Amino acid sequence: MVDQKQQYNLNKLQKRLRRDVGQAIADFNMIEEGDRIMVCLSGGKDSYTLLSILQNLQKSAPVNFSLVAVNLDQKQPGFPEHILPAYLDELGVEYKIVEENTYGIVKEKIPEGKTTCSLCSRLRRGILYRTATELGATKIALGHHRDDILQTLFLNMFYGGKLKGMPPKLMSDDGKHVVIRPLAYCREKDIERYATAKAFPIIPCNLCGSQPNLQRQVIKDMLREWDKRYPGRIETMFRAVQNVVPSHLSDFNLFDFKNITHGSEVIDGGDLAFDREELPIQPVSDIEDQSDYQSERLDVIEVK
Repeated sequence: MVDQKQQYNLNKLQKRLRRDVGQAIADFNMIEEGDRIMVCLSGGKDSYTLLSILQNLQKSAPVNFSLVAVNLDQKQPGFPEHILPAYLDELGVEYKIVEENTYGIVKEKIPEGKTTCSLCSRLRRGILYRTATELGATKIALGHHRDDILQTLFLNMFYGGKLKGMPPKLMSDDGKHVVIRPLAYCREKDIERYATAKAFPIIPCNLCGSQPNLQRQVIKDMLREWDKRYPGRIETMFRAVQNVVPSHLSDFNLFDFKNITHGSEVIDGGDLAFDREELPIQPVSDIEDQSDYQSERLDVIEVK
């Protein structure tokens, strides 16, 4: 039974998530009139939240769009096949369960102890693109959030030598599908609280989530530690991703440095290299007071 305070907190949290998702949709023109959105539902907190917020926004959106939830059953041993159909039937949303034994392929191709994420994601991607075509979907919605975007940025910097993150909207690598990430502005901590409050039937991924020492987990732990020690740093870093100054980086393919000559016009404030740039002592942050929210663990269905 939800008491009055819990309901107030849930409403406040849902309002924030609606605002963040609505802003991302508007900023990147993610959803248009008549779109059929295929929501990829894994059974994790992020995709449950994505479907829930999109359903909520659908009621008052200025454009008409439809939703179809899709889950890929990868045939992992012990996967509770009944959970998602029962949940989606109760929710009354159109859905499709796609059964493909990607688990068997990954286990056959990847040696024991090696990371399976790369092959697994490629297989999933191909299957989901095919399914989107079969369903007549105009957009594919994924549940990546702001923290995922920052983690990807650091992964590419640390291990890939690229200043590359995760775009909120893109064309698929087969050139046929538009992929959107409506949770791009949402904080993982808000999604965790929302999933707990809504009591989503969380299903863990035992294929990749159980692998120790994953590079992404190392980055995730680093960012969480920063968030604890330096409040506001994560928000400021995400703002930086949205405020790129190509002329102050070093990619000559991105900016025409060669044609800067004597008498050229000043670009992006010119060269501040000899000046100590004034920066705020504390990170700029728009964090709302979280004192009303209690930190709770998600109830996860144990898969044996």
